[in-house]
Formats: sequence, C-alpha cells, structure tokens
Amino acid sequence: MATLTEPSSSLSFTSSHFSYGSIGSNHFPSSSASNPEVVSLSKLSSNLEQLLSNPDCDYSDAEIIVDGVPVGVHRCILAARSKFFQELFKKEKKNSKTEKPKYQLKEMLPYGAVGHEAFLYFLSYIYTGRLKPFPLEVSTCVDPVCAHDSCRPAIDFVVQLMYASSVLQVPELVSSFQVWKRRLCNFVEKTLVENVLPILMVAFNCKLNDLLDQCIERVARSDLYRFCIEKELPSEVAEKIKQIRLKSPQDGGESKVSEKLLERIRKILKALDSDDVELVKLLLNESDITLDEANGLHYSVVYSDPKVVAEILNLGMGDVNFRNSRGYTVLHFAAMRREPSIIISLIEKGANASELTSDGRGAVNILRRLTNPKDYHTKAAKGRESSKARLCIDILERQIRKNPMVLDSPMCSLSMPEDLQMRLLYLEKRVGLAQLFFPTEAKVAMDIGNVEGTSEFTGLPPPLNGLTGNLSQVDLNETPQMLTKRLLTRMEALMKTVETGRRFFPYGSEVLDKYMDEYIDDDILDDLRIEKGSSQERRLKRMRYRELKDDVQKAYSKDKESKIARSCLSASSSPSSSIKDV
Repeated sequence: MATLTEPSSSLSFTSSHFSYGSIGSNHFPSSSASNPEVVSLSKLSSNLEQLLSNPDCDYSDAEIIVDGVPVGVHRCILAARSKFFQELFKKEKKNSKTEKPKYQLKEMLPYGAVGHEAFLYFLSYIYTGRLKPFPLEVSTCVDPVCAHDSCRPAIDFVVQLMYASSVLQVPELVSSFQVWKRRLCNFVEKTLVENVLPILMVAFNCKLNDLLDQCIERVARSDLYRFCIEKELPSEVAEKIKQIRLKSPQDGGESKVSEKLLERIRKILKALDSDDVELVKLLLNESDITLDEANGLHYSVVYSDPKVVAEILNLGMGDVNFRNSRGYTVLHFAAMRREPSIIISLIEKGANASELTSDGRGAVNILRRLTNPKDYHTKAAKGRESSKARLCIDILERQIRKNPMVLDSPMCSLSMPEDLQMRLLYLEKRVGLAQLFFPTEAKVAMDIGNVEGTSEFTGLPPPLNGLTGNLSQVDLNETPQMLTKRLLTRMEALMKTVETGRRFFPYGSEVLDKYMDEYIDDDILDDLRIEKGSSQERRLKRMRYRELKDDVQKAYSKDKESKIARSCLSASSSPSSSIKDV
C-alpha cells in the first residue's frame, strides 16, 4: 500500500494509539510560539476544553445520552462546528428554561454505534480542535502479550470515530479520513478475518470504496463460513464475496459442498434463527446431514438466544468439541459472543476450555483480545450488571485451573496459518528496527523476552554469540505440529519484547510504532540502507534517515529523563532502594 503524503500541518502517527503533530498535541510548534494569533488560539482551545473536563465549569444547556449516561453539551458550540447538530437544534421546539433538552445518540446514528469514550473523544475535538492520543483503557485489550496493533478494541475505537465523524458531519474530522483509512487498511491485513467485518461495515456505510474493496477481497480469500457472511453483511456485499469465491475457489471446505447440501444446511440454520428447536430436530431426523456437518452449534452460540442454545444442547445431537473447517470449536465461537450463560452451558456439556485453534489461541485468549481494560477492570456498582466479558474470562480461567490439561501441540494445517505468519513478520520487523535504532534498550527488552535475534527476517547482522531464532531454517525431521508450536513460542517471546519496550521505553516505542504504521508494506530496514538505489532514491533515503534519527534522539532523551525522574522519585520515597539505569 502506498504511503500517503501529508502536509506539514496535517495529522501524523507517532504511536499505535494516535498522537499527532501540530493539531494533535497540547502545544503548538516552537516556531509559532511567538505568534500572538497562534498563542491566542491555543489558549482558547484550552479554555474550551475546561467546559468538558472541569466539573466546576458545567454550563451545559443540553444533554446527549450515550450508553445510558448523560453527557452535558453546549448547543451553540456543536451547532457552530457541525451542520448535523445545527439542523437538529433548528428542528427542536423551545423547551422550558428550567429543563435541559435531552437527545439520544443512538437515534442520531442510522447505522453503527458510537460508545461513550469514543463520543467524548469526538466532543473533545469539537471543542478544542485537537486530536489527542487514544484512551488506552478502551483502545487496547487485556491480553498481556498483545502488541495492540490489531486487536478488536483498537479496531472498534477507530470504527466508532469514523461513524461519528461521517454521520455527525464535522468537516475537519471528515478530512482526516485519509489518515484513519490508512489505519484501517493496516488493520485489514494484520487482524483476524472476524475483525475485518466491522471495518467492512463502516467502509460500506461511509462510502469508503477503496477500503470496502480491500475488506471484500480479504474476506473472500478467507475461509469464513458463508452463512455467517450472509448473516452479518449486506446482501450486495455478500454476493460480491460469493462471486469472487466462485472464480477462485478455496481448497476444500465450502467449494466442494453441493448446492443441494448447502440448501439443507440453510434450512437448519433458518430454523435456528427462528428459535424453533422442534423444527431443527425434525430437519435433522429427516435429513442425511448432522448438526455438526451444518456447523449448527457454532452458528447457534453466536446468533441464538441463550435459552435456545441450552435447548439445542439438550437435544444431544451435536459434539460440543467439534471443530469446523477453520479449526474452531463451539467454545471458541461462544467466546466471541461473550455471553456467560452460553459458556457455562457448553462447559456443563463437556466443552474443553483448553482446546486451541489452529493458530494457537484458546477461548480465554480470544476473549482477552476482545476485551478492553475498562470493561475488564471496572468493578460493577451495587445493583448494576458486571462486565459479561470479565465474567466469561473468569469462568474459563477457573475451568482451566480445575482441569489443567493442555494439549501438547495445537491442531494445525501443513502450512503456517495466515494470521500467525502476518503477525510474526510484523513483530520480527519491529524488533529488528528497535535493534537498529535503540540497541541498548532493545537488548534489555529482548533479554526479558528471551529473544536472541531477528536476522532471518530483517537482514540484520547476527548477534555476537551467533545465535538467532532462525524461523526460516528447514528441519526435515520436524512435524507440522512441532513447527507451529515453535512459531507460536517465538511469537510470544517477540510480543513480550514489544510489551516490555512499551512499558519501560515508551517514547522510543512511539517512534517505532510511527514507522511501522506508515511503512507497514515497505521493507523498512532495506529502505534505510542509503547506499542502495538511484541518486534521487538515495537523496530521499537520506532525508528519511535524518528524520528518523531526529525522532530517535528526541525519544532517547525523553526516555532517559523519564527514567531519571522515576529513579529520583523512588529514592525519595524509599531511601533503602534504588533503580538501576538499564
């Protein structure tokens, strides 16, 4: 994918959770610091921000209800910044002076949903004209080894902002679509195919045709169940995917299933959609197809009412540990649903909580990649519901502790799974870039992650001890199961390395995130070899290298200052202890 060129005043990535250049930070460039107009605008932005962030400045004259929570707003500001709100407020009759008018956000959005945190982020831009870093509590997941570069919370937050910007008609945010589109394009190729569906829907509804075509192509070449596609996507999109698959059928799977058999399966799934358990039983008894062959339990745990799922399980006509063509068990699908009662019903029927998918993910891991820290850590107030995702995770973790049998190796195909391969390549490149520009910090993080080198993918010289995690080496005595297990071990080590860097060297990690996001499809390290290419290419590389070098130097200084500050704080609070400078 080609890199988009942005003007100097436009948005630019500096981390995987977005922080920005001149309009995305809390200060303006030093070259403009003496400009009275710029200083005045900066103060105005900060003052308006107080209307949102300071509870003592509640002068709001209306409320917008988001997820059941009222958000105070000022109609004059919203009307001035958004044509949508301007028209909305015009239509409203004058209310009494003592009562604030209330508006439901869900009634404003004809498609898609925007959560509370995404709406507050949207409002912050409306009031201040600044785009801030994404709030980590809702744009990351609770998987401790996730790099948060393509997990579901990260995707959902960007998707929600796209919906809000498009529907609520804020011109400046709409103009930033090119930046967010690029972010979503990166997600499409890096994330699991299930997570592509919300990106596809926002592309479809917001008329982002290039992004839509990319999503359709990714789904079409995947082995996502055709009946899930028909259920989840608009009919015209599902038909396009079907036609692409007919032209380039996948090996095995649905391409070898006859239309007659597919029609029988469709009847069973329609009966599940209508919650008619007796009809499901009748169709299965009169047909030569089983509930497992129709993937009926997989379908039911995602789309049926929990009580219906329990009734289907009580029929005893399906195997709760049956794997579909993609290597997913019924419990893996139930984890995506995040409904505790369904997970309990499956466990009571003998579902194995320790089963792994073909790419090495268990039900707990699937849940953690779907759950953001806010949902996971927030304790429910008295009388309010607890987080269903947290309950599901707790239930499965208790079950695994109760029955700690874990398979020696995940079930896998003869080739490395696509999602695992993409993630490995990304992590290898990222750690390789860290070795090149932050050698000391990278060594610390790699030692903690037990990663010895990345030369097989990045072309870096091998470490002094000559050891690398040579993933590309072929061992004729190694079985496919052993290979996948080795690659999964490597991926976990790389993820731990990246997470250590994020925690202890945050500013350097921001620089790495920026270049990985902007040049995800490029051979980054090869592009930085200045001696290669034509004279014009070498000149561009030198400019790019100087830019990166400046960013690296600034990040190094910030990390060093932050480390010194932490050391001083620790020394003052605990004289007997000290923090070593690593």
